[in-house]
Amino acid sequence: MTNHNLPVALVTGASSGIGRVTAKALQGAGYRVFGTSRRAASEGVEGVTMLACDVTDDESVAKLINEVLRQARRIDLLVNNAGTGLLGGAEESSIEQAKALFDVNVFGVLRVTNAVLPVMRIQKQGRIINLSSVLGLIPAPYSALYAATKHAIEGYSESLDHELRTLGIRVVLVEPAYTRTSFEENQVRADSPLDIYAAARDGMATIMRTAIEAGDVPEVVARTILEAATASAPKRRYAAGKMARKVSLLRRFVPASAFDASLRKQNGLPV
Repeated sequence: MTNHNLPVALVTGASSGIGRVTAKALQGAGYRVFGTSRRAASEGVEGVTMLACDVTDDESVAKLINEVLRQARRIDLLVNNAGTGLLGGAEESSIEQAKALFDVNVFGVLRVTNAVLPVMRIQKQGRIINLSSVLGLIPAPYSALYAATKHAIEGYSESLDHELRTLGIRVVLVEPAYTRTSFEENQVRADSPLDIYAAARDGMATIMRTAIEAGDVPEVVARTILEAATASAPKRRYAAGKMARKVSLLRRFVPASAFDASLRKQNGLPV
């Protein structure tokens, strides 16, 4: 029998990786959790209700929210986690490919948020957690378009939080660094590759693969999301894991020229 007194959480992109372990962590913390995947998930986390949703489709998002409300009657927490990556030089992606990336990573967040906000406004309370990245704070050679989507989410989230705070709703950013998920192998490759970038791009792919293998387990990010979800006075942003906290501090306090040189060195580029 379902307990309608439990707070209700909705996690997009919950079929694997960070989304899956976040759904599990929230369920363990006492939330009634709904998770989404682009196609109906055949196997989800025990105790989590999985629903199909394509965040690039208005009708699919509206259907999702209506179904959550039909079952649970409220939405207290939204975790916008669904997203995709893109590896390649900025010049190597067609405008169509760039638009497709933004449609998932930026406009997908806007669609789901806009669908949930009327519910939260009626409730006079709610919390929205948007998954950003350290690449929302720093440059990312050969991930320029992906970094652009995360920079966009940073500006959107901070601005939206100011708009909603007086309505009892808070918007919070969570910024992971490299995390041990299938993100790297699932990310899209640039659709118009150029020979001039090939060596550096391949080198960047190798660096990224190594960094992910040595990165945080997704449970580190899930714990940070849970902290952001339950804090009575949430911070504007939460760096998830030691590497993310280090990058955040360095970006704020290291002189720009020194940061620039360090970033190029770490990414295998001539200083």
